[in-house]
Amino acid sequence: MNLDKKRWIILCAGCFINLCLGSIYAWSVFSAAMAEYFNTSLGMNVTPGDLAIVYTIANSVGPITMISGGWFNDKIGPKKVILVGGIMWGLGMFLSGFAISVGFLIFTYGIIGGLGLGMAYGSTISTCVKFFPDKRGLIGGVTTAVYGMSSVILPPIVTKVVAATDATFAFKAVGIVFLVLIAVSCLFLEQCPEGYKPAGWQPAVVAGGAAPKNMDWKEMLKTPVFYVMLLLLTCGAFSGMMVISQAKSVASFMIGEATAALAVSVLALFNALGRIAAGTLSDKIGRINTLALACVLGAVGLILLYFTGEGAVAQFYVGLSVVGISFGSFMGVYPGFTADQFGPKNNSVNYGIMFIGFALAGYFGPQIMRNTFASTGAYANAFLIACAFSVVGVVFTFIYRALAKKN
Repeated sequence: MNLDKKRWIILCAGCFINLCLGSIYAWSVFSAAMAEYFNTSLGMNVTPGDLAIVYTIANSVGPITMISGGWFNDKIGPKKVILVGGIMWGLGMFLSGFAISVGFLIFTYGIIGGLGLGMAYGSTISTCVKFFPDKRGLIGGVTTAVYGMSSVILPPIVTKVVAATDATFAFKAVGIVFLVLIAVSCLFLEQCPEGYKPAGWQPAVVAGGAAPKNMDWKEMLKTPVFYVMLLLLTCGAFSGMMVISQAKSVASFMIGEATAALAVSVLALFNALGRIAAGTLSDKIGRINTLALACVLGAVGLILLYFTGEGAVAQFYVGLSVVGISFGSFMGVYPGFTADQFGPKNNSVNYGIMFIGFALAGYFGPQIMRNTFASTGAYANAFLIACAFSVVGVVFTFIYRALAKKN
């Protein structure tokens, strides 16, 4: 089978792996169940907000292995790298089923799982993008969308498993299933040959400034545009990471428990749709134009959430959906954006370093959400802070354009 056909099989395998890895976005379901387990079975006094640090650390350590795993991925191919990362992710979830403290969860889910997640996720996306130089935006959108869709599919399953057993069993069962699925999917992966081009396709110069050559990470770090792109990613991902970490708790507080269960799935669904739509759109109107639009949408969604009053269920879900689209747009566009700017050859490492911007958002977003609620008893000020980040993101898109024009 030639590569033009085989690349679609590789894409399917990568999507299947990302479906398993994306379960991190369902953390709020796990955390609520685990907090209840800690309190009822172990006599502790823990809230889902107290467990947000676990999610924060899992996201924050990811770039470490995205960068190191990306180097190995570029050298030896994705099969072994993603297998090791997938084993760590599944093992981290399985061991979390034995947790007896928050610190235990931080080590198993946050560190072991988070490091494995970063290694597998970065390599999966970079591999798929390399095989589709003619559709970078679309493929970046699809692979990251499947990652986000996990939190639409998994929460109802986890809820039923928890109801029938408990949170610890849910962690163990999901961890084992993920280990098996990722291992099987890795059998279909292979390394993209350097310089691969689909039949009949010729590369075109990307509007906004394509890289004249494949830069390695050292060359990338010497360019001012890298730092602008990293900070733009931080601003764009901030609102999504802030809300996702405590989506169910936020919904319960703002619109009541009756409809709050939908919040995680609605946010995840529009997050996934945003990735595909923005990735496709960016192939047509350019990456930076798409990201500027995403920042504006993020600000609009956050303002809607800020003005959501008691009982305003429809307004809450509209705001939540727009925030999901905005966040998904950044996740879908950035793999291709990074490859466009610095070349595809070293994109596994380069995108891993760029992902530090996402990690910064993943660290500060949930902490600001938690601290704001602890100090004010409401989430309104957190929405305003995130809105300010979206506005700053728009500013960074203009700075990027100025640098690209100068270069």
